[in-house]
Amino acid sequence: MKKYLMLAAATGLLATSLTTAQAEPGGCLKYGAAGAVGGHVANHHGFLGAMGGCVTGMYVRHRYRKEARAKAALYDQEHPGAKGSYEQKATAYDVEHSTSPGQMHNTAPANSAPAAPAPAQPE
Repeated sequence: MKKYLMLAAATGLLATSLTTAQAEPGGCLKYGAAGAVGGHVANHHGFLGAMGGCVTGMYVRHRYRKEARAKAALYDQEHPGAKGSYEQKATAYDVEHSTSPGQMHNTAPANSAPAAPAPAQPE
């Protein structure tokens, strides 16, 4: 029973750590620690879990930085001569285009624009 409780706790910890990383993903340390806990609970394979978590964390952070650089390049095309780091430009791009880290395009439906006012009818 204790083993199942620990497995559930580790799974919950891992799930929340994957979804709450907003600013910049945790990288090797954060994901490696979660993997070590999960590996320890799963038949005492803490080292393998830590290695898998570390690799996953490095990949997630690489993907995040790659997307931020792409958003900064798009921001530079729209605003030539803008100053700041690529993180600042990516954040500015997110604000202007109503996106968030982890998505390049706005996910709002195309027909969600406000309707035009009806023309006034003569009396």
